[in-house]
Amino acid sequence: MKKKEKEEKKETEETEKTEEKEKRTSKTYEGLSTQIQAEYDMAWKHQKPKKDRDATRLKLNNNQKRDPSSVGDTTMFTTHQTVLASLYNDKLTSKFAGREEGDDEVANNLDNIAEKDYDDMGKAKLDYDYIWDTTFFGHGVLALEEFFRDPDTNTFLPVPEVIDPMVFLHDPKASSINGDRKHRGGCSFFGLEVSLTQEDIENIPGKLDDIDYTELNHGAGIKSLYMDASEARNSAQNRETQKFEAEASLGVNASYIITRWYTFFEINGVIKRVKVWLANDRSKLLAVDVLDNQDYWQFTDRQLYPSSHDWDGTSIPDLTEDKQRARAVAQNLGLKAMESDLYPSYIYDTNKIENRAELTRIASNKYIGVDANGEPLSNAVMPLVKARPNMALLNFIYSSLDESAQKATATPDFQQGMQSDKDRPLGETNLLASRVDVRNSLASKIFGLSEQDFWRQWYRLYKDNLSDLDEKILRIEGPFGPKWRKLTRSNIISLVDPDIKIESKAENRAKQLEDRAGMTQYLEIAFANPDTNQRYGLKKLAKLYGMERAEIERLFPLTIDEREAQQENDLLNNNKIAEVKREQDHNVHLIEHMKTNDTPASRSHIKTHQQALLIRRDRPDLFPEEKEPMQPSLNVQGVQRRPGIAPSQTS
Repeated sequence: MKKKEKEEKKETEETEKTEEKEKRTSKTYEGLSTQIQAEYDMAWKHQKPKKDRDATRLKLNNNQKRDPSSVGDTTMFTTHQTVLASLYNDKLTSKFAGREEGDDEVANNLDNIAEKDYDDMGKAKLDYDYIWDTTFFGHGVLALEEFFRDPDTNTFLPVPEVIDPMVFLHDPKASSINGDRKHRGGCSFFGLEVSLTQEDIENIPGKLDDIDYTELNHGAGIKSLYMDASEARNSAQNRETQKFEAEASLGVNASYIITRWYTFFEINGVIKRVKVWLANDRSKLLAVDVLDNQDYWQFTDRQLYPSSHDWDGTSIPDLTEDKQRARAVAQNLGLKAMESDLYPSYIYDTNKIENRAELTRIASNKYIGVDANGEPLSNAVMPLVKARPNMALLNFIYSSLDESAQKATATPDFQQGMQSDKDRPLGETNLLASRVDVRNSLASKIFGLSEQDFWRQWYRLYKDNLSDLDEKILRIEGPFGPKWRKLTRSNIISLVDPDIKIESKAENRAKQLEDRAGMTQYLEIAFANPDTNQRYGLKKLAKLYGMERAEIERLFPLTIDEREAQQENDLLNNNKIAEVKREQDHNVHLIEHMKTNDTPASRSHIKTHQQALLIRRDRPDLFPEEKEPMQPSLNVQGVQRRPGIAPSQTS
């Protein structure tokens, strides 16, 4: 982009922002804060009991303030971490595919950009937080509405944000953020509470021009979810709860509890989506951003074990909290029983032992004086007979609670990295592992739906924010080292939005091994036929071995006919005539021309190649003599055997 064009565009954007700001005042949106307050109250009453329960579970998960004399159980933490580790380790990968002819190059560019943005967006940490929220609270929410752009440094990047479920409220009638394609089951309103400084408020898009910061309260109202969540987490970690009354003394670093709300509102007779910031317990408007160009909320959400037509899925604490509490009771009762056995109580004859001080020499034991009335008392002192706890029953209950939690969440002992109590044969262990993988793959498939939504919105952020003058620098790692490429909007955005396929790493690996073994066996048979396209078969096998396109082209350099056909494709895509020559390998050309756009020139050109093949069959004397291709000999591993070279493994 030229410097002058950048400066002109920047001036235009600043002018538009100034004109828009002049039109915005709190009077423009009269009645909006009242509507939002009603929506907030409805959602708060509906979801506050669950928020309180979640706050209690946060303390149970890592309770640093429990009674020091008691023992806490870790069923919830262990099970949650096992499921979390399984889902996080099974990385979901995205793959773009063009919907129209000629979009393959755009899809390939999107794959490369997505791979680069994965690191730049910090998606590894983002995925951990997203999965943690989903497994612990049952429903996770992620915002993907910000787009960082700096044309001067060629930096363009979507900025996702994981939303804390503890401070999030949603439409009680909704089952997901956006619902289906017709918005059925989607949210009409939702929002959250955040902590912002004065500088943060100044940078809010759509900020109103009549904000008086002396009128803003630092604290929050009685329905503040932010304060409740902060108190719950501080209590779980044995920290002192933050007092917002002291914020005023922090100057510009003082924070305000702000409600960020999304809803529909009628503006000049037209219902529009709006994003609103409110202070002072939602009584004062700070900013309103009208989302004119959006037909969906720029959020994604996911559930762990979803219930049909319901927002709240089943979480790990839902399945383990009661087990943890009961196991903790059993543990502490067992400890008390053991302590009672180690330090029993005694009875003694007060007629024989008049000075009780003589009995205190044995520490930690309890002695009870009784009047034996002349009845014999063995040696004057004897243990007090009392009820004995049924330790076998206690152990059965303790173990059955653990087994119940494992069954509900598919987290047996070996899945948690522990040796099973029962000695199981290898075959049974492998069978159990496969059943666990099936259960986990269901959660991965459910997560794949939200991951597809994520990358779809990621693409739309580029589509909505990347201008024709912007250039994104992409570094591509190839077999010859890294190379840098400038991509414009036309290289990234297609006329029809691409398809997005999400694959599980574990499932993709298993399928790749299966396809690789099947292709190897098939090629042994196929290569026995002299008419087989051996080059294509070997390149296909290379893909199944995980080789990149650049590596395959280095292993199998493009032939003259392939390079020639690719050059002809550039002409045919623009509906220009390309000559068909007698000496060309027409089969190779036909394969390459399958990648061209459907134009009159391409159809005619392909038909000419097909006609040339028929002529060569009838008049072979008109064509130059062709060399017989090499016949690769595949061994059982599917690799050509040469003298002095040992075959490699297939996996």
